[in-house]
Amino acid sequence: MGYLIGVVVFVVGMLLSIALHEVGHMVPAKRFGVRVSQYMVGFGPTLWSRTRGETEYGVKAIPLGGYVRLVGMYAPGTGENRPGRFAELAQDAREASAEEILPGEEHRAFYRLSAGKKVVVMLGGPFMNLLIALVLMGVLVMGVGSVQPTTTVERIVPCVPTTTAGECVTGDEQSPAAVAGLEPGDRIVSYAGTDVDTWTDVTEAISANGDRPATVVVERDGARAELTVQPQTVTRTVVDAAGAPVLDDGGRPQTVTSAYVGVGPTVEKVRGGVGDTVDTLWAQVTGTARIVSTLPVQVWEVGRTLVTGGERSQDSVMSIVGVGRVAGEVGSADIEGVTSGDRVVIWVSLLASLNVALFVFNLIPLLPLDGGHVVGALYEGARRQVARLRGRSPLPGPADTARMMPLAYGVFVVLIGISALLIVADLVVPVTLT
Repeated sequence: MGYLIGVVVFVVGMLLSIALHEVGHMVPAKRFGVRVSQYMVGFGPTLWSRTRGETEYGVKAIPLGGYVRLVGMYAPGTGENRPGRFAELAQDAREASAEEILPGEEHRAFYRLSAGKKVVVMLGGPFMNLLIALVLMGVLVMGVGSVQPTTTVERIVPCVPTTTAGECVTGDEQSPAAVAGLEPGDRIVSYAGTDVDTWTDVTEAISANGDRPATVVVERDGARAELTVQPQTVTRTVVDAAGAPVLDDGGRPQTVTSAYVGVGPTVEKVRGGVGDTVDTLWAQVTGTARIVSTLPVQVWEVGRTLVTGGERSQDSVMSIVGVGRVAGEVGSADIEGVTSGDRVVIWVSLLASLNVALFVFNLIPLLPLDGGHVVGALYEGARRQVARLRGRSPLPGPADTARMMPLAYGVFVVLIGISALLIVADLVVPVTLT
């Protein structure tokens, strides 16, 4: 039941995100006088629709996107009949666009908008997703908060571990913290003369001081005490999130050498502010942009794994089906200490990530994506500005973006292929929480 709830939450959230994305296009288009003949969530056969005013609103069978039909998307062109299949595709697009324009409403065609208004309409969808992500991030950062370590000591490691697992065994010497007399509940005020306010400050002070003796000021039972710690230099094996050793190019386990004290912090839930929310959102946007920029490589790796066998990495790129599976696992996984509230937080985080992905992906400057239309509008505006500066009259007309239709069809086919590959991989060799 929990799995089904997770999937339903994700699907509903995804559909709402898509629906609001299209609202982001439709509202400014209508405000600028463009006739919007259709507003649809999904593709394929229509499941339900109603006409209100001049717009048909509906839901289609395949919930993998949506669209608003803006009348007169493409300019009529120059009237030249160029030979070739690509020219025919462009001319077909122009003719289909012209057929949608009602008599007497030529001024309401999208292509007649100024370049600036076209950019606003095309960016309205992606920026709606960015706004949704900001709101969801705000709920998480300012409403729920995040678990962060504090400067209060929760535990003292009794020894200097010599095993990769970090467990104490017979013969291990006492840890510097145990020798110095640090106790659980102590609040670290300063380390080696450096005042500390966060656990990050503590770890940075330990690293900066190295294996030199350090005076540690702690607050214990309302009073301050000074202790002397003699850190030890410890070389450890680097492990990944699953605890497996990380290997170098030669196949040998990587190691790291650092000063070791042997204290662990308590944690508490801390709520952030607006600035923290924006910082978190920006980190998510830049991280997603890096993933999108390496998408061909990642898709290749998924395809190779699908053909040769093996497990997908936890950070592997996924389709909507894969993310839906993860949402289902969040609802059904029996993990100690994970509450219903924690599951809701993860679902909200997934939906925020989805909206960031929709924002970044739609800004790719290729038709039929929104970014491709933005590039066309910017080119049109730049061409007119250059002509204005040169004193040319009349100014150039709307850009003939229909000429880019062959590229749009090519991009569409590639996107369908990538989606199909990822969906198959998510069904055959899925990324799982375990």
